[in-house]
Amino acid sequence: MVALLGVTFGASMYIFMNSFMSGVNETQTMLAFTSLAHIRIYNDGPADNTNLVKKVYPAGTAVNIRNGKVIQYTTGIRNTAAILKLVSDQPEVIAITPQVNINVFFRNGGNKINGTLSGVDVENEDRLFGISQYMISGSWNQLKYRPDGVFLGADLAHDLSVNLGDNINLLTSDGVAHNYKLIGIFRTNVRSVDQSKAYINIPAARQLLNVNPEYVTDIQVNVRNYEETAPVVSRIAPVIPYRTESWQTANQQLEAGSELRNIIAVAVSLTILMVAGFGIYNIMNMTINEKIREIAILKAMGFSGKDVTQIFLTQALVIGASGGIVGMGFGYICAVVVEHIPFRIAGLTHLPMTYNPEDYLLSFVFGLITTFVAGYLPARKAARIDPVTIIRG
Repeated sequence: MVALLGVTFGASMYIFMNSFMSGVNETQTMLAFTSLAHIRIYNDGPADNTNLVKKVYPAGTAVNIRNGKVIQYTTGIRNTAAILKLVSDQPEVIAITPQVNINVFFRNGGNKINGTLSGVDVENEDRLFGISQYMISGSWNQLKYRPDGVFLGADLAHDLSVNLGDNINLLTSDGVAHNYKLIGIFRTNVRSVDQSKAYINIPAARQLLNVNPEYVTDIQVNVRNYEETAPVVSRIAPVIPYRTESWQTANQQLEAGSELRNIIAVAVSLTILMVAGFGIYNIMNMTINEKIREIAILKAMGFSGKDVTQIFLTQALVIGASGGIVGMGFGYICAVVVEHIPFRIAGLTHLPMTYNPEDYLLSFVFGLITTFVAGYLPARKAARIDPVTIIRG
């Protein structure tokens, strides 16, 4: 019973830890993708042309440049329609949207806050990021028909001390100022977004910058499986003359954090199973010491060492299988109970859990392997007992 409880506890903790860590990773990814696309296409600026003269003249030539000027280059993305069609034709792509992102100052009376203004295609933006579900005031579709309207993050609206219907003055880096009316407030529960992000529709953003009707600064793309962006990037990057960057490249700390949490969960769970295995080994060893005369009598009656080994291995595997089955059920119950415990942070109402069949299967397999190894070593000891020596005392 003690050995059975050890395997049960190990298997249940393996399931619980992996369910919890997987839930945390999925929740973090969900929060990150409220403003982060799977693939981003953008103009990352000109190459290093600070010393063009030295590239022309051979080494050793005396060159003296004073008051050098930066060569002007084209910002944004050209041939937007062709790029959008090329990317949307990829079979993995499920959503794509253009954006005009502008660094601005939000001003309301004496308050002045630096942030980002995004001109967006309202329908495609919602299809990509699901921003409509984060609205706490106003309707996302209003933005499509209001060139004078702006949506603010909840924390940004609070810092500016504004409410629905208030006017907000925006100042671009080029010194262009424009007044907009606050028609909606959103909360993504990502503080960096809620504290500095605003949305207007994309024609209004182009009008603010006084640029052509196809001007965009970013193209955001989502694929079917966010973990498999490499095939799409490898196909479109050589064709598009702009930087094509996957979310893994731009946010390596996010991926690294998920991997580390998974490693910690597996390490803790396997350690628990190993401890249970040592307990089984000790119990089996003590059983053999207590039953040593009975084992000797069995061998004297004609039982071979293989038969004795089979007896104790069968006992160990029964313990492992029974403990694994009970542990899977207990681990599931623990996960369900913890998932329903109220827990409010970053917009969550409960602790996140996932129920992957692979975790249950692996916990059962690891339990069997642990008990097999723990039972095999004492069983070999029992098989080598000399019945004559034991019976003589």
